[in-house]
Amino acid sequence: MKNILVPVGSSKNAKSHLQYAVDFARATGAKLFVVQVYNFYTKAGTMIKIDHILERESKAFLEHHVSQIDHKGVEVVTKTFKGKLIDTINLISKAFDIDMIILEPRTNSIKDEVYLGKTSGRIIKQTNIPALIVPEDYVFKPIDSVLFALKSAVIKREEALKPLKSIQNSFNAKVDLLLVKTPFYNDEDFIVSSELESIITNITKSENPTTYQGVLENYKASNPDMLCVVRRKRGFFKKLWEKNIMLKKDFHVSEFPVLVLSGLK
Repeated sequence: MKNILVPVGSSKNAKSHLQYAVDFARATGAKLFVVQVYNFYTKAGTMIKIDHILERESKAFLEHHVSQIDHKGVEVVTKTFKGKLIDTINLISKAFDIDMIILEPRTNSIKDEVYLGKTSGRIIKQTNIPALIVPEDYVFKPIDSVLFALKSAVIKREEALKPLKSIQNSFNAKVDLLLVKTPFYNDEDFIVSSELESIITNITKSENPTTYQGVLENYKASNPDMLCVVRRKRGFFKKLWEKNIMLKKDFHVSEFPVLVLSGLK
């Protein structure tokens, strides 16, 4: 893993989130791009643009937060960009050859009942960048085990596994595969390719209405340090595709990081 993107918002968790990102980057040998995206504005009742003010304040905000964390030898680059959030995130990802984006669950939301806020939810929903969602105030620790939950083991894009492989290699982590048989099951869904088989330690099979319910039923037995799921239009984050906000009461495995891979097909 070479380049990691960290969008920063105004949450009270921003400092601890940045420290986690630095610690994770150090463990994986990556460079960190810490960014803030602001939109275009015109002062009400005038034609005076205030972009330069927003740019200055945004840059100062980033520098302040970055100065408060221990870099631990990690190269940290701060950048501010103006534009629409998703379009800009996608452009940044291409420009800096980003391998993964590390997200706070609530970049701007202040509601305690919210697990995944509107900004982070939009990034997960509307981009195809591999993402690591890190719980609030979560302190970095080595990743010894990963639970990889799938409803289909069919892999047509082997490069989609790169973030998981990188984490496995960096931490020498074991990867437990959970195959969930849903009502939409096809016989080939449980055929594990040699590519996938080479990175997994154990396979568990479960029959549930959704992948999410399969995870709820099985994750405690695995006791993972990280959950890995695949970004599908109607997949693990089904509720998220209906709304950009996800509540904690709808997501009961929010105590450890969740790695969201780009689609395997």
